[in-house]
Amino acid sequence: MSYTPSKSPVLKIWKNLKGTSAGRWLATQAICFKAPYFRSIKPLLTHVEAGHVELFFKKRWSITNHINTVHAIAMCNAAELAGGLCLDVSLDAGHRWIPAGMTVQYLKMAKTDLRATCKVDSYNWEGKQDVIMPVCVYDTNDEEVFHADITMRVSPKKH
Repeated sequence: MSYTPSKSPVLKIWKNLKGTSAGRWLATQAICFKAPYFRSIKPLLTHVEAGHVELFFKKRWSITNHINTVHAIAMCNAAELAGGLCLDVSLDAGHRWIPAGMTVQYLKMAKTDLRATCKVDSYNWEGKQDVIMPVCVYDTNDEEVFHADITMRVSPKKH
């Protein structure tokens, strides 16, 4: 099977608008339209390319917990968005994916705005397989406050 580059609409928007502020906003809105739950954290994509996705989200009252830190589920939401998009823009167009599991670590209290980052090397996209998408969430001091390893089930598209 030969490699067919990603046909991700978000990657297309990003490339066409060259990561401008309008491009960041439009690409983010496209994702939140397709998967509305991501809107709950009000993310903003800041970097999108095969193998590397970053997004930013503000600490707001609506995503904090009883001790005024960013809620664990908000960070899980950001991790799933970063990991899923990173896989989507990296994946051979002949394949599909779905999240199969997530292991998380809460490393420090998340007291500031946050940045979620997913970086991966290329994979061999042959056949059905599970891949791990590592996502780090950093505070404004560049300290990792949360880490997720997301298992994604990748398989060839049915024709």
